[in-house]
Amino acid sequence: MRKPAILVLEDGRAFRGESYGAEGETFGEAVFTTSMTGYQETLTDPSFHRQVVVQTAPHIGNTGVNGEDDESSKIWVAGYVVRDPARIGSNWRATGGLGERLTEEGVVGISGIDTRALTRHLRDRGAMRVGISTVDLDPASLQARVQAQPEMLGADLSAQVSTSAAYTVEAEGEHRYTVAALDLGIKANVARRLAARGVTTHILPATSSLEELLAVSPDAVFFSPGPGDPATADHPVALARAVMAKKVPLFGICFGSQILGRALGFETYKLGYGHRGINQPVLDKTTGKVEVTSHNHGFAVKAPLNTVIDTDFGGVEVSHVCLNDDVVEGLRALEVPAFTVQYHPEAAAGTHDADYLFDRFVELVEGRKANA
Repeated sequence: MRKPAILVLEDGRAFRGESYGAEGETFGEAVFTTSMTGYQETLTDPSFHRQVVVQTAPHIGNTGVNGEDDESSKIWVAGYVVRDPARIGSNWRATGGLGERLTEEGVVGISGIDTRALTRHLRDRGAMRVGISTVDLDPASLQARVQAQPEMLGADLSAQVSTSAAYTVEAEGEHRYTVAALDLGIKANVARRLAARGVTTHILPATSSLEELLAVSPDAVFFSPGPGDPATADHPVALARAVMAKKVPLFGICFGSQILGRALGFETYKLGYGHRGINQPVLDKTTGKVEVTSHNHGFAVKAPLNTVIDTDFGGVEVSHVCLNDDVVEGLRALEVPAFTVQYHPEAAAGTHDADYLFDRFVELVEGRKANA
């Protein structure tokens, strides 16, 4: 039988429900995702480190969990909030239930609350600190401890989720190119999408030097997604500038996009409640095509949308824009081989509209080698 549980936001708003997953207490930043599928990929995404994820879709856990869909080696979310967890997970690939997996990995969650009311509150007030407890059910007491927790603004987290040792994902079929990927919180599907294009990916720790990146003789460099405030990531920013100075092709996704944005001289800022979900419309200004895309970011790059900006590395333009709120979703350098997107073309379990960006990355490498 599930124990009573309470969720308390830093502004005092409280929701009472039942425990889901492990019992105990947890703290983090409350964020919501609008995804209706892919909860296993969400839970194992390192970008959610130190965040309590609220699922706006009411029914979660219907297909259980399996041993194939994880995006990393563990669940990274600090806590999990659902309305109606499935009593029985049913899918031919399932090897267990979601609730049991949360318990096994010590993830404290809450169920039986109105997640849409909680989402509306976060949309109105912004992402904020939160606590979930099955131990301390007094709202005032829990709120005081929530307010003592560190904020996401100013949090330097990428080194906490990065690999401690380099490893390699080999190309599928014929090897064509080699990529050095800086792991700031990489998801497994990045290397899979590159491998499908004949790319061997060397995944290196976030603390790697330029010499360590170049030691694998890369045809290109990739900066991965990851958690935290990009304003704290001075080492990756310096590394990105060094890579661009050598004119090695460079591609960054999400946190990696924000790092490249800083390296190009732009500022970053925290969004009110962020973009998280698999139904976000983005305009590719290069083609005029609107894509339905997957997002997971709470920070963004500040750059003018409709002009070429002069930087230390030549002209740069905004290549992708979110049509919901005009947030910058991609940058393209015009004089060095570098581009970024702030959303997720590697998205698993979807959407796949932006998968072509990995082709664009390979074409950038091909063009660079042809002109060498």
